[in-house]
Amino acid sequence: MTESSTERDPESVSRFVEHFAAQLVEAGMPRMPSRVFGALLASDTGTLTSAELGEQLRISPAAVSGAVRYLAQVHMVSREREPGSRRERYRVHSDQWYEALTNREAIIKRWEDALRDGVASLGADTPAGRRLAETLAFFEFIERDVAEMMERWRAYREERFG
Repeated sequence: MTESSTERDPESVSRFVEHFAAQLVEAGMPRMPSRVFGALLASDTGTLTSAELGEQLRISPAAVSGAVRYLAQVHMVSREREPGSRRERYRVHSDQWYEALTNREAIIKRWEDALRDGVASLGADTPAGRRLAETLAFFEFIERDVAEMMERWRAYREERFG
């Protein structure tokens, strides 16, 4: 692997990757993408090739490919072509949480639109309409707080990490 000169115990890294992946799986993320994300997060460079991921996690190229496809779709990693090579490197960015949350925000907006349509279709005075209206209000409440929180995060991150 092409990590920095700081030597780390591979077993300790593996324990972190598997523990963090287990937390992501508990939260609903598929297992293999969780492991790949954990490995990328734990790498000093934030980038690994398919071969490096396969070797570190002891998984097949197909498993790496499927995991990376999932992670790219949810904006948690990006693919980069190595200059002068056909090999791709997969990168986790320092703002991956912001990107993932921002992507979720777009999804929530679509849910809100669908819920508004549902309230109108089912009738605001019906039990189902009231349930949809309450769900809509919840998402609107969360969305407002997430937007404010992300502004605070950007300021905090700039202050702390430059």
